[in-house]
Amino acid sequence: MRNVLSMKSWSPYVVGTGIGILSWFSFVSADHPIGITTAFEYTSALAEKAAVPEVAEPYLADQAEKNRRPKIDWEWMLVVGVFLGAYASSKLSGDRVPDEHVPPLWRWRFGDSTAMRYLGAFAGGFLMMFGARIAQGCTSGHVISGTLQLALASWIFAPTIFIVGIATAFLIYGKEGRAHV
Repeated sequence: MRNVLSMKSWSPYVVGTGIGILSWFSFVSADHPIGITTAFEYTSALAEKAAVPEVAEPYLADQAEKNRRPKIDWEWMLVVGVFLGAYASSKLSGDRVPDEHVPPLWRWRFGDSTAMRYLGAFAGGFLMMFGARIAQGCTSGHVISGTLQLALASWIFAPTIFIVGIATAFLIYGKEGRAHV
């Protein structure tokens, strides 16, 4: 029997079930939905409070009105787990090509520059985080936790993020990009 940890892909049904169980556990144990971007928001607020408290005060007052207090808590373990899990998965499955810093599709579209690849990844991550904070939740917060709670905003957000993601991929890579994957 093949080791499931060395597989390059898993059944979406198995993964979906696992995420559902994780979400249930989150509600039962912490009375809180799973999400990642709030950990970054709270960390930024705490850093700002330490550096320039008068600037952070309006945000902290708003959070206090909502009965929330920025803190470093279990959500950071989810952030760390995503990074460590992705790294472990890439190593165990052999899916990551060693020393390949520029994937073939990126190389075809934008060239061989490692610096440009990292800049593009950073800019994309920044835009995703910025959008998640505007939407008051990330994909794990809205698409997973929000849809499980039958939140209307999350049910609107879920298909929208897929549509926008597909449209963006076509804008960046075009139809020809499929041949270079």
